Amino acid sequence: MSGGVPESVRFIERDWLSSNAVFFVDGGEATIVDTGYVKHAPLTVAIVRRLLDETGTRLARIVNTHLHSDHCGGNAALAEAFGARIVVPAASADDVRRWDEQALSFAATGQRCERFDAHDTLSPGDELTMGGLRWRAHAAPGHDPKSLIFHCESARLLISADALWEQGFGLIFPEIEGESGYAEQQAVLELIATLPVERVFPGHGPQFTAVGEALELAFARLRGLLADPRRLPRHALKVLVKYLMLDLERIERARFVEHLAAAPVLSAAARQLGLPADEALRRTIDELVGDGRLAVEDGWLIDRPG
Repeated sequence: MSGGVPESVRFIERDWLSSNAVFFVDGGEATIVDTGYVKHAPLTVAIVRRLLDETGTRLARIVNTHLHSDHCGGNAALAEAFGARIVVPAASADDVRRWDEQALSFAATGQRCERFDAHDTLSPGDELTMGGLRWRAHAAPGHDPKSLIFHCESARLLISADALWEQGFGLIFPEIEGESGYAEQQAVLELIATLPVERVFPGHGPQFTAVGEALELAFARLRGLLADPRRLPRHALKVLVKYLMLDLERIERARFVEHLAAAPVLSAAARQLGLPADEALRRTIDELVGDGRLAVEDGWLIDRPG
């Protein structure tokens, strides 16, 4: 089915706390790619249970594009509920085995994830069958050095994770930490531009078919980041503070600043701006309050929808 979505494939669009997921049916077995954030794990289990009932399948496999907390936070709950095996990028397998929360980025960003085991791995160039279709894994460094994306040439479909959204791509975390990431993101976008793709299932936001337009926007955004070294750290602080507030919803402002000031990724972003971490966080919170995305009441920081 060129450009369309086969009946064996279900795209599950979620919000910005939990990544999207893709559900596949192969006979009596099902696979899900990515599982959202741990706060939403009960909802993830309920969504998957409904799909399993609708399709008369059992969940055999969980596949992760990468192991940021918003993509793997439902792994443990789904594995416990349905006995599914978990497949992770090979480059992250040792981090999972040791449960290194810094290397997995959970502690580094002040986020959380329930521990899970990895049963199998995927490397760039590997192929797997999902939904009766053959998918090839491609390396997708940039947002995450260990990330994979999955391409199905016959159906012209792409699971792009956070390498390409309709309106950009995910934070380039390596650059925040002083490592190379922009060149890698450029290369991933150039790779996607060479693939036959008519529909993209991104890690966040709606699925889309205007692939060329999305790539043009992504290349333009990358050029903007390269032109202004302060743009990424400022944006990263806003995104990570807002993300944590989506999780916490309400917390004492002073305690929140203290918690995040110790998170290495946020501290690194502050250093790039020439600020102590606590000062950078206070300024970021003030900006988000001014934008109407957070509120402060009697010393408490409160998330605001939107």
